Amino acid sequence: MSQAEAKPNSVASLTGLLLPLTDRTLLLPNAAVAELIPYRGVQSNPELPAWLVGLVAWRDLRLPLLSFEAAAGGSAPKLGTTSRIAVINAIGGRPQVKFLALLLQGIPRSLKVDSGLPRANAPLAPLELAAVDLGDGIAKIPDLEGLEQKLVDAGLI
Repeated sequence: MSQAEAKPNSVASLTGLLLPLTDRTLLLPNAAVAELIPYRGVQSNPELPAWLVGLVAWRDLRLPLLSFEAAAGGSAPKLGTTSRIAVINAIGGRPQVKFLALLLQGIPRSLKVDSGLPRANAPLAPLELAAVDLGDGIAKIPDLEGLEQKLVDAGLI
């Protein structure tokens, strides 16, 4: 009997995406990211919280574009020539929120991960659930439900 047959509910590996930010790298399952798009057409408003970059049009929707760095207690990043947007599938179960967008500072790369990925002994900021050691660096696991709740708490959705 193969290991897959012996453990039908276990996941041997999955594909993750490393999302580069200015001061950290986030690791998400590939399935959490709906699409990667160029930074374009963002409507900003000075009355918005500093962690909300603005609204971005995507597939006939207007999505909130968040700076994870600022939402997690840091400062908002400056936009550069490598800025991109990751459209994230919402997971909080709110019918009015299907997607949100994160500001990236580079092109994400895929990575095969398995259950043996070691945890890193690194400090966690708000909205970070865990840190993992990739061998050549550390990636943080973001709290996507927490990001959605931040939008709700601010009255933005």
